[in-house]
Amino acid sequence: MALRRPALVLLLLLPLLGCRLLAVELTSSNTKPVVQEFQSVELSCIIKSTVTPDPRIEWKKIRDGETSYVFFDNKMQGDFATRAEILSRTSLVIKNTTRMDTATYRCEVAAPSDTKTIDEINIQLTVQVKPVTPRCVVPKAVPVGKTASLHCHENEGYPKSTYSWYRNSEPLSPDTKSNTKFQNSSYSLNPATGTLVFHAVHKGDTGRYSCIATNDAGFAKCEEQEMEVYDLNIGGIIGGVLVVLAVLVLITLGICCAYRRGYFANSKETGESYKTPAKPDGVNYIRTDDEGDFRHKSSFVI
Repeated sequence: MALRRPALVLLLLLPLLGCRLLAVELTSSNTKPVVQEFQSVELSCIIKSTVTPDPRIEWKKIRDGETSYVFFDNKMQGDFATRAEILSRTSLVIKNTTRMDTATYRCEVAAPSDTKTIDEINIQLTVQVKPVTPRCVVPKAVPVGKTASLHCHENEGYPKSTYSWYRNSEPLSPDTKSNTKFQNSSYSLNPATGTLVFHAVHKGDTGRYSCIATNDAGFAKCEEQEMEVYDLNIGGIIGGVLVVLAVLVLITLGICCAYRRGYFANSKETGESYKTPAKPDGVNYIRTDDEGDFRHKSSFVI
């Protein structure tokens, strides 16, 4: 009886083993490949088991919720026709990858002769892009004790860049307490946004500042820019204000004196004023168009 039990177990397992052998099954050596932009990458799709001699292979691209064909009817589709090919019957090779190739790719195999006729596997492709030269904004001059904000940003790199700031080619630590050189500095640095804020600058913050954007694909650096921290001369400012006030007072006094002495009064006409001669009795003046002047006409009073 003991000898019959293994045979019975084998008989029970045979249908399961048979179904497994008749089912198409896919696998992959790498379901999450990562590649840098402009390089080639293989999307692995391997038929682990099938009894169909010539199964149908299809590749689809899924990006932003939209699905499009990459390989269909034994032909590459769209822009993949010039830069992609099928390798080892089912795997997909993409040449000269771009950032737009970052997506989910689905390998689908249809095997009509198998009990399970269709199987699929998803490959998540990530194309990394190097950062471009970041745009850095550094104030040229800041008075002692004031706030100064420095900005660094670029938007081409993928994954998103992180940022580090340098003063005179020496890195600024995000944690001022961890480095004795920066314990006297009152700044905060955000590596994710690239913002460096000095809450109260002092003379020691003067220097040449630069920023580096970094991600998994590489890094890029902006040119150094000078920031000067200067003392605010309160005495000089007060003296300048007093000088301006004194000048305004002198100008006002001069104008008042000029008014009192009549320099701004209306000047009288020089020479004798013209007076209209009196009309003698019995004489009327008549203006004619031809003469353009006055002439008199005598009249007799009886």
